[in-house]
Amino acid sequence: MTAPTSIRPAAEDDLAGILRVYNQAIEKTTAVFEYRPHTLEMRREWFKAKQAASLPVLVAGEYGAVLGFASYGPFRAWPAYKYSVELSVYVDESTRGRGIGTALVRSILAAARERDLHVVMAGITADNAVSLRLHEKLGFVEVGHIREVGYKFGRWLDLKLLQIVLEGPRQPVDS
Repeated sequence: MTAPTSIRPAAEDDLAGILRVYNQAIEKTTAVFEYRPHTLEMRREWFKAKQAASLPVLVAGEYGAVLGFASYGPFRAWPAYKYSVELSVYVDESTRGRGIGTALVRSILAAARERDLHVVMAGITADNAVSLRLHEKLGFVEVGHIREVGYKFGRWLDLKLLQIVLEGPRQPVDS
């Protein structure tokens, strides 16, 4: 019998689990356009930067183990993009297919809605059918396909851009 998976804000104690899941994605998938595994110190710096910018980092966990995580960050650096973000979601390879990714994306969308964001983007490798289906079932639509933009595992990778348009903000401001 397993405990139900919970989605909660990440804590410093989760960083080793987050690192494990992220390094799986680096080493075994095309989900991250990175070649070398990250270190715990790199994850600490990433986490501190997320905290300093008041950006959410959520984890899915059971019995204290991190099964996946999600976050978002700026889509582009210019001020007029302030209502748009890009999400990231990663699930431990041993727990894929259990709905953890879906729960994480739903939770990160709820966090975006709470902050009155307007657009959430997702950049997904074009051959990642599972992630594409997950995002599409949650309302994301493809808005771009960039051909051969990355190179990993001896092949060129296409990137699809998906977006979901949220309700907010009701009164956007230009400053």
